[in-house]
Order: sequence, then C-alpha cells, then structure tokens
Amino acid sequence: MIWIIFIVLTILSMLVQGTLKSRFAKYSQVPLSTGLTGAQVAQKMLYDNGIYDVSVVPTNGSLTDHYDPTKKTIALSEDVYNSCSIAAAAVAAHETGHAVQDATSYAPLRMRSALVPVVKFASMTVQWVILAGMILINVFPDLLWIGIALFAMTTLFSLITLPVEVNASSRAIAWLTQSGVVDYDTRPMAVDALKWAAYTYFIAAISSLATLLYYIGIARR
Repeated sequence: MIWIIFIVLTILSMLVQGTLKSRFAKYSQVPLSTGLTGAQVAQKMLYDNGIYDVSVVPTNGSLTDHYDPTKKTIALSEDVYNSCSIAAAAVAAHETGHAVQDATSYAPLRMRSALVPVVKFASMTVQWVILAGMILINVFPDLLWIGIALFAMTTLFSLITLPVEVNASSRAIAWLTQSGVVDYDTRPMAVDALKWAAYTYFIAAISSLATLLYYIGIARR
C-alpha cells in the first residue's frame, strides 16, 4: 500500500512541476501594463512596506528565486529580475512577501529559520543513519529511531514551510492588487502562477510525512 502512495505522490509531483513550468512560461509572455521589471516590483513592494534594508539582486538559474533573511537579500532569477511580465511580478512579489514576513516577525518564518541549521545537518546524515539503523536493527535498535528523529525534523520543516509560502503568496497578491501592478484581467494570472507554486510545497510536505510514517512502521515491526 505504501508503495502505491509513493508512486501516486511521485506522479503528482511531476505533474505539478510540469504545470508550474508551463504556467510560468505562459505568463512570462504577458507584459505588465506598468512596464515594471521583477526587480522594480520587488523594490517598490519593499518601499511600500517601509523596508529599506533589503537588497534585490540577480541570481543564476530558472525558478531559483528566494529570500535570504541572513543576508537581507531577495535573489531573483534572470527570467524574473529583468522581465516585465505577469510571471515575473508574481514571483518577485512572492519573494518580497517573505521579506515583509521577516520585517513583521511572522512566527512561522521565525520557526522555519530557527530550524535551518538542524535541517541542514539532518539532511546530510539522515539517510546514512537510517540505513545503518536498518542493517544493525538487531544489534543497535535505537539507531533507527535516531534516524527517524532526524527525518522528523525535515518533515517538520516541510510542514512549517506551507503556511510560510501560502502567506507570502497572499501578501503578494494583496499588494499587487492594491498597488495597481496587476489589474482585473491580469490578477487571475498572478494568482494561478502562485497557486501552482504552492502546490509543490504541499506535495513535498505530504511526501515527507508519508516517508516518515513508513520509517516508523519499519521500526515498530
């Protein structure tokens, strides 16, 4: 049964990723009436929220956009930074939404940031600990539970990420609408683009939770 769930989740993940890329490509062809680039959208949203200590910088890759609270930077991919499209505006506003969360001490973002060092360590070691725990189950049964505890931290991180990402998108859509960056015709496009981006986090969280339950099931047996 568990393998059927993993197969379904893998297929869903591929479909969501494919649809996200398709939507991004589609809305990248729809220009903003304001003529603002992704970088200008992010900068304007920062200023409108009274934030002046965050920099907007370009970064390599596609869909590699992110906010770094430690460096106070909004890194926008090349397809977003210089583009005057609906897709670029939606992504830029979403990442700026994280900067607004940081500035307003949004609790889930604080929790996620606090977990980053632990999750980095867990991600590097968890598979090896769980593998060793399975091999040594009759000699050192607690090792598998240690591995499960490490994996549980990554699952918790995925679950906390959900409200962080959804809230950032909500802030983005609200600001894009209030500021007039999008209008009646283009607002649904921005909503659609961010909706499919959110789905990727839902799938990741469900997959992580399913894997955690699978490991627990093995340990209990």
